[in-house]
Amino acid sequence: MTNPLFSRRLALLGGAGLLAAPAIARAQGAAPAQPPGQVIDINRARTDPIPIALPNLAGGQLGQNITQVIANNLRNSGLFRVVNNAAYIQSADAAAGAPRFQDWRVVGAQALVTGRAEPQGDRARIEFRLWEVNSEQQLQGTAYTAAAANWRQIAHVISDVIYERMLGEKGYFDTRIVYVAESGPRDRRNRRLAIMDQDGENHRFLTDGRVQALSPRFHPNARQIAFMSYADNNPRVFLFNLDSGRQEALGNFQGMTLSPRFSPDGRSVVLSSARGGDANIYVVDLASRRERQLTSGGGLDVSPCYSPDGSQIVFNSDRGGDQQLYVMDANGGGARRISFGNGRYATPVWSPRGDLIAFTRMGGGRFAIGVMRPDGSGERILSEGWSMEGPSFAPNGRVLTFYRESQARDSRGGGYSSRLSMIDIAGFNERQVVTPTDASDPNWSPLLSS
Repeated sequence: MTNPLFSRRLALLGGAGLLAAPAIARAQGAAPAQPPGQVIDINRARTDPIPIALPNLAGGQLGQNITQVIANNLRNSGLFRVVNNAAYIQSADAAAGAPRFQDWRVVGAQALVTGRAEPQGDRARIEFRLWEVNSEQQLQGTAYTAAAANWRQIAHVISDVIYERMLGEKGYFDTRIVYVAESGPRDRRNRRLAIMDQDGENHRFLTDGRVQALSPRFHPNARQIAFMSYADNNPRVFLFNLDSGRQEALGNFQGMTLSPRFSPDGRSVVLSSARGGDANIYVVDLASRRERQLTSGGGLDVSPCYSPDGSQIVFNSDRGGDQQLYVMDANGGGARRISFGNGRYATPVWSPRGDLIAFTRMGGGRFAIGVMRPDGSGERILSEGWSMEGPSFAPNGRVLTFYRESQARDSRGGGYSSRLSMIDIAGFNERQVVTPTDASDPNWSPLLSS
């Protein structure tokens, strides 16, 4: 049996407090993408969002539904301003045939999306074109075929294409978020795994709540999740297969195992294991289930996360007497401290771009979400509050999701609530993500259609 006081200490240190990707095919004969026009700098778009016209894709309700999802995605990014459709002069059907560019310049649109959505039984064919209005140049022309039920994913894929063609960087809309759904009093919380699209749609619970579940993390193929389970009152790492719904323990290792993350190649899991009075970092090969110890000595080493190239691991530890961030080589050597600000640091996660590490900082009775370079320089706080934790990067490294707690009493008389938020890495455009229950510890998937 794990010592409850030791478990609590680990929890405070390590966490500061069945769907496969649907098949989407690009139709043969789709118009090829044209060379991009002038790519707009993201820093400029943050202060001056790109005005884009999005008339409903022709073809009826399906086209309207897809267009609405695209509009919401682009608007929520904070980098696009969707021109009010009440100002449109040319009809959607006419624009799908041949845009009259002077009509779109008049309403101030810099970019224009046209196209058509055609149901074909239980399938659908969706074509769209992205235009640069001033130059009257087509930037993209593509058609997709997929099961009609997957129309939302098609909308996310189109949103990603628009984002990339206009801004020169990959989008992040065709993704999912797995998180811990919470309910009940604060001292008796029920915690189960849940998954949803990044915009909060297609929500479903993965576990039933009979066993506490924490810290879910996606596999690089987005079809498997590693998480910490309290099954049989024995805290340890489990694997969850999203295709089959099957759960299995990663291994029957000595002591409590927690804070798992997959390696970038998906062949192993790095985690923390508590044995005796210490917690050290281990890597477990998924094929053989053999473990290899990476750290040793006094203190609690938890929350490991690989760099995108797999050569380094960031983690937090109290080995120096206070809770700080460290980076070491992937073989466990060369550990060096990188956090030196005021307060304690936890939950580090490496950006998919490799340029930043996000973290939770605690001090002075407040929490903060911030980023720093992998050498510890350039620390910036993005958001502060009473309690917030658990950052996770979108696959393009431009947006973070995390969870924020509030002391405000809710309609059920609860003493606090916990909600997911998103924020740009520049610290702007923070917004809440709506979930059916309280929510914590989100993790962002890779792109599903990549």
